Amino acid sequence: MSRFECRQIGTATLYRGDALEVMATLQAGSFGDCLADPPYSSGGNVRDKAQATSAKYQSSEHRGLYPEFQGDTRDQRSYLAWSALWLARARQLVAPGGLVGIFSDWRQLPVTTDAIQCGGWVWRGVVPWDKTESSRPQLGRYRNQTEYVVWGSNGARPLAGPTAPGLFRHSVPRQKHHIAGKPVELMGGLLRPMRGPILDPFMGSATIGVACLQLGLPYVGIEVDETYFEISCRRLEAALSTGGTTHG
Repeated sequence: MSRFECRQIGTATLYRGDALEVMATLQAGSFGDCLADPPYSSGGNVRDKAQATSAKYQSSEHRGLYPEFQGDTRDQRSYLAWSALWLARARQLVAPGGLVGIFSDWRQLPVTTDAIQCGGWVWRGVVPWDKTESSRPQLGRYRNQTEYVVWGSNGARPLAGPTAPGLFRHSVPRQKHHIAGKPVELMGGLLRPMRGPILDPFMGSATIGVACLQLGLPYVGIEVDETYFEISCRRLEAALSTGGTTHG
């Protein structure tokens, strides 16, 4: 029996606990692919890393709308070391030839491409996510309207299966469940060449889980924060009962 809280919602299995600890209890080779949205630890490059995540990633008028999230206080060297640890453990869980996709912003893009290789994956490329002109402008500068998915494979991967776009354009949801919430449609597009079960080590508000539910893919999500774990459970239960889309 798992020592972590675990809930089953349809074909989704949700664990509350630290990703490294939970992944150590899962069966090697039991996942088809991994899609992950880890805490970037990037806002602290220009601000005090000990600040609340709402202070680093939200304008003052939006603070307090969403719960704070954990794991966002690492400097770049420790972020690389930590990322290499969880990526190596994730690779043990994903079947040979399976895919991994990891979200990053521009600050952490170079270190994320290093980390995927330190974890033993074959780095295959970078998929941009264009957040559209709805992203916040800054006078005298280019908009930071793009984030990225660094992707690779667990060893060799045959040229077979569905083809997915190499770029996605979706605006950030106006209504979200998480400070860093992303569109369900974006996750659905990224999951197109993947097969289940899907491993999501940093579940957040379970946007990847909702997309998996819509696509009929078995899903395993892990979340360390109790508040977001409960949000994820409620969100997946609602999506399961209605068969509809919920926001990021």
